[in-house]
Parts: sequence; C-alpha cells; structure tokens
Amino acid sequence: MSREGSEIRSWSDSFRTWMQPKAIAMLFLGFSAGIPLLLIFSTLSVWLREAGVDRAAVTFFSWAALAYSFKFLWAPIIDMLPLPFLTRRLGRRRAWLIIAQCCIIIAILWMASIDPAKNPKDLTLMAMAAVLLGFSSASQDVVIDAYRIESAELSLQALLSSMYIAGYRMGMLVAGAGSLFLADFIGGNSGYSYHAWQITYMAMAAIMGCGLITTLCVAEPDDSRYLNRHSYSAREYLRFVMVFIFVMLAFALTFFKAGSGVAELSKNFPLFFLAEGKIGAFFIEILRFGLAVTVGFLVACGFVKIGLVDKEMVTRAYYAPIRDFFIRYSGKTAGLILVLIGCYRLSDIVLGVVSNVFYLDMGYSKTVIAGITKSFGLGMTLAGGFLGGLLTIRFGLQKILFLGASLSVATHLLFMLLAAAGKNITLLTLVIGADNLSAGIATTAFVAFLSSLTSVSFTAVQYAIFSSMMTLLPKMVGGYSGTMVSGLGYEKFFLMTALLGIPVLFLILVVQRLLGAVRK
Repeated sequence: MSREGSEIRSWSDSFRTWMQPKAIAMLFLGFSAGIPLLLIFSTLSVWLREAGVDRAAVTFFSWAALAYSFKFLWAPIIDMLPLPFLTRRLGRRRAWLIIAQCCIIIAILWMASIDPAKNPKDLTLMAMAAVLLGFSSASQDVVIDAYRIESAELSLQALLSSMYIAGYRMGMLVAGAGSLFLADFIGGNSGYSYHAWQITYMAMAAIMGCGLITTLCVAEPDDSRYLNRHSYSAREYLRFVMVFIFVMLAFALTFFKAGSGVAELSKNFPLFFLAEGKIGAFFIEILRFGLAVTVGFLVACGFVKIGLVDKEMVTRAYYAPIRDFFIRYSGKTAGLILVLIGCYRLSDIVLGVVSNVFYLDMGYSKTVIAGITKSFGLGMTLAGGFLGGLLTIRFGLQKILFLGASLSVATHLLFMLLAAAGKNITLLTLVIGADNLSAGIATTAFVAFLSSLTSVSFTAVQYAIFSSMMTLLPKMVGGYSGTMVSGLGYEKFFLMTALLGIPVLFLILVVQRLLGAVRK
C-alpha cells in the first residue's frame, strides 16, 4: 500500500470515504482512547473531594497522567517487542492494543474496588491504580496512532484523523459529563456514596469493551510495511525491558527527589525568582527535568557499557528513528519542521488555558458556560473535525493546514471583540462556534500532517515524539497565561495570541516549499 496515495478530487468520492470500514473502526478506537483520561483528571477529582480527601492530595493524582507526556520513552518497546502468543495470532499492533485495553479495564476496576473515604491508607492503592490507568491509556494511544498511520495511505490520513478525534471527544464526554450524571443519578441527594462511584467506574470499564471488540474485528496492517522487523532472543528482549525499567526508575527518582533541591534554591537565590517567582521557577524546573534526563541517560549508557543490554538493540530502538527523520529531511528542513510542530497549536493552547476564567470574569454563569462552551462547543469541534477531513481529502493536506492556522488567528480577533463588547450571549455563541470549528479543522489537518512525516519503519516512536512536542512548548507558555492577562488585560492578551499565530503561517509556507523539494 502506498504511503503517498492520490488525492480524491470529486465530492462524491470524498463523501464515500466516510463509510470505509477503516474510518468507522477509527471512530470506535478513538472513543476507546477518550474514555480513560478524565477518569484520572476531573471525574476522579470530584470523587475524591466528595470522599473528603484533601485538595492537595487530590491534585497529586494528576501526576498519573504524566505518562501521556513521556510516552515516547517506551514507544520503542511497543514498536519492536513481540508479545508471546498474541503477536503471532493477532499481529504486532493488535496484540499490543489488546494488552493495553485489558490493562485499562483492570485499572478502572481496581479503582472501583477502593473506597477512598473508608481508609486513608487506601489512597496509595488508588494512586497505584491511577498510574496504571495513565500508563496503559498512553500506551493505547501509541498503538492506535501507529495503527492509523500504517493502515491507510497518506491521502486518507486526514479522514482517519477526523474520525479518531471525533471518537476521542465522544469518549471524553461519556467519561466526563456522562460519569458525573450517572454517579449523581445512582447516589441521589444523599451526599457521598461509594456505591454510586463504584457502579460508575464499573460502567466505564464495561464501555471499554467497545475498544476490545473493535480491536478483535479490525485487520492487522500489512506485515510487508514493517521495514524494521528484527528478531532477538527472548532473553535479549527481557534484558532490554529490565534495563528500561531501571532507567525509568532512575529518571523518576531524580525528578521527584530534586524537588527539595528546587525549594532550597528558591530560598538561597531569591533574586533569581523574578515576577513573583514564576520566571525563576520556570527555568529551575527545566533544570530539574534536564538533570533527570541526564541521570537516566547515564544509567542507560552504564548498562550498555557493561553488556547487560545489546547496544545494537538500544541503537535501533532510540537512535535509529531520530536518525531516520533527519536523514529523510536533512538538517535545515528537519529543524524547521520541528519548530512548526512545537508552534502550530501554541496560540490556541495559550488562549485555552484562561478561556474559562475569561468567561467567568465577563459575568457568564456556569450554566451558560457549560451549555455553550461544552455542549455546543463540542458539537462544533466535531463538525470542524469532519469538515477538516473532508476538505483535506478534497483539496489536499497542505492547503487545509494553512487554512486551519489562518482561522485560528481570525477567531482570536473575535475574542478581542467579545472582550470589548462585554456580556453578550449571542456574540459568545458566535465566537465559541467559530473557535471550535476552526480548532477542529486545524487539529485534523495537523494530525494528518504529523502522520505524513513518520516513516513506516518507526511509526510508533516517531509519532509519539511528534505528539509530545506538539504540546510541550504551548503547555509551558500556557502556564503563564494568567500572568499575561493580569499585565495586559484580555483585549491585548487576545491580540497577542493572534499575533503568535502569524509567524506560524509563514513557517507553514516555508516548510511546504522545502518538503516539496525533498519529495520531488
């Protein structure tokens, strides 16, 4: 199957692609991927607070979702490690997908079996279950991304991406609002009810069966596309996994133990902590992360040096995917592509961090915010995703990638208008509709763009790296959105986020030109 594929030029052909089995399967797999996230974040937070758990302890549980940010670290294992019996029977991708989904179900049922109000010591078990859920869910994302890219040619990637995103949003809606409605319905008005939360989480575990059934029904991508398949002995695979575990432990222990050192630095060097400590803390946290990465790297090098793990195996798992990317796109082009990946969603994510605060400050009620930004907004995001997939199939990826970025700039200017107009529900609905529609188009095109950059030889690893980079810089900058609003005011802040999107437009044009030269 060709990676490139030909673009579909007629509207009738474009609409017919929606009914392809691959597209429908991706909708259900996206739904399966969207279920776990909020069971770690907002839904779990509500449960723990109702159970009387301290706020500080509740926020610690969000660390369980760090797996989503670091999934590229174990993506090589998923890419190259065969699973006994399952890989031979189901294929490489479906075998790992079944394991990840079963672990998700086990983790959710484990959480359902624990009453956080009964014994404070059980919070440790709840935290362990949440970590398992985060790790398993992030692993499922890695496999689904690889499966999506390998199962269809480039011309269909936007379609599959839009279906995946739509399913993901629906899964989040069920795990978020759906689980809260269910827990409230079962518990009634009697206050905290462990039984209600237990049934709710058991229901979420049962809904994950949708993903299992889909995985068993879909076909494995063609084995001939796996260009990097290599056979190692069971002992070599086992040693590789054990070394990986030790390296991850070294990284985690260094990162968390360095927290006390960060606190000490803030006391000894107060002048470094400018702007009420935020700028200094930002760079200190980068130093903390860099130290943890360095320690993990040195531990890995030590294991390779003493021969506990095969050097060629480590090179093939971690170095080869990165080398392959830079070889295919040369130094300058590869560098600009990475900059584009890091900046494409920058303005949207920075604005999104303060959006709910903005709505409250403008005087809108929680009911209005939930009804317009969540329900109506979700519908417009889904519409934007489907429209983005259709337009990409019809007109090509590069044009819609630029269109998505342009619409993002325009909608930020609408937020300026909303901030100047004051409380106006009609205008709020218009702005939210336009913003979510453009976000759906941009996200679908961008996911398809990332898919086009990956090599089928290193699908899981390269896409995991790209998707992590996609949100790294925006999340770091977004942490200072509140400070920016305090200093600039909402109108100037929205103007600034719009201006952040303009360099991205020029960057897209430059990258498109360079990619055109590379692929000729």
